[in-house]
Amino acid sequence: MSTLADSLFGVIENRISPIAARLSSQRHVVAIKDGFIASMPFLIVGSFMLLFSHPPFSQDSQWGFAQWWLGMVKQYNDQLMMPYNMTMGIMAVFITGAIAYNLAQSYKLNGLMAALLSLMTFLVVAAPEKNGALSVASLGGEGIFTAILISLYCTEVMHWLVKYNIGFKLPEQVPPKIRQSFDLLIPIMVIFLTLYPLNLFMESHFGLLIPQAIMSVFAPIISAADSLPAVLIAVLLCHLLWFAGIHGAAIVGGILQAFWLSNLGLNQEALNAGQEIPKIFIEPFWQFFITVGGSGATMGLVILYLRSRSAHLRAIGRLGFVPGMFNINEPIIFGSPVVMNPLLFIPFITTPLINAVIAWTATRTNLINHVISLAPWTTPGPIGAAWSTGWDWRAVVLVAFLICLSTLIYYPFFKMYERQLLAQEGEMAQEQLAEEMK
Repeated sequence: MSTLADSLFGVIENRISPIAARLSSQRHVVAIKDGFIASMPFLIVGSFMLLFSHPPFSQDSQWGFAQWWLGMVKQYNDQLMMPYNMTMGIMAVFITGAIAYNLAQSYKLNGLMAALLSLMTFLVVAAPEKNGALSVASLGGEGIFTAILISLYCTEVMHWLVKYNIGFKLPEQVPPKIRQSFDLLIPIMVIFLTLYPLNLFMESHFGLLIPQAIMSVFAPIISAADSLPAVLIAVLLCHLLWFAGIHGAAIVGGILQAFWLSNLGLNQEALNAGQEIPKIFIEPFWQFFITVGGSGATMGLVILYLRSRSAHLRAIGRLGFVPGMFNINEPIIFGSPVVMNPLLFIPFITTPLINAVIAWTATRTNLINHVISLAPWTTPGPIGAAWSTGWDWRAVVLVAFLICLSTLIYYPFFKMYERQLLAQEGEMAQEQLAEEMK
């Protein structure tokens, strides 16, 4: 058993960790991740307004407050939905500019110019003007993958032109801002000579814009990503990386972010249309059900630490309890430590996997609502679960159950680790006493 464990830890440390470390620092991956992070405030506000526009009450409710809320939404629906339409409804616009800006910054280019070029390009291919209006159909969730590709392409065009010193050579006397604006002329020409003809060709021959064509290509992948096996693979990879001391949530979450936002957009479109909510695997599902308390679903472990006989674990429990309530558990992961600790490896890996199976089953069987809103990941688990599922009280009950279950799963491994630490603390106390006796 020990040989098997050593072999597994060796694979994680020598094979998986170096690849993950290089991936986490790769400039394009970092730009995409940071672009999504920069867009989050808009998406959270938009999601909240969508929830406000869909009261959690039936139309025949006799409660006065429910009747007032339902009546207000019916009367002012267009006004209440405007913040949603201008945030979540056009999320791909924010994502395009944010990714281009961050990638340009990594190349020491002008981030604002890259963002403007990418926004123009995205609107050209995703919202061509017809009858004096721009279509918003591809500016939301359907345009996310196009936003990523467009922002990367436009910034790489700028980088390539700068690298080979291709551009208009203006005198030094010309003000810097004017020179910067002229630097965009050739990139704009490149865009209109490459992507614009392609978009016209796609529309005339296939009746599709580039975002629709890209979504048709990604549709099988998106569908496969919204499955229990995909969830379990993502959870397993994330926690193997964490166990090796690498921030697995940042790496796996960065990869999954585009799929999460696409699924969220589909769920919100279905909600607005009064249709059945189709998708399960969205970021709040991960944050508030699978990893409640932080990666490894360690809230149960924190509870055990608080009553531990080991002074070290008790101190770590006190230090990690409040952050753990807000899904921040680095004090637990590195303070215990969980990283490369064979006694805590099994529960750290299996607890979120079991949570994923239970939460997936509960959602699929409609024991709890599907996720329809984006809550900040630092929201305490029960509140975040209710918020993201449209104020479903059953989600609160499920989170409480999962915390209790994680406590039971961690308990036998915690006791083994506690005995080990108590023995070490006893030896240290004896050595200290011996030193004092001298």
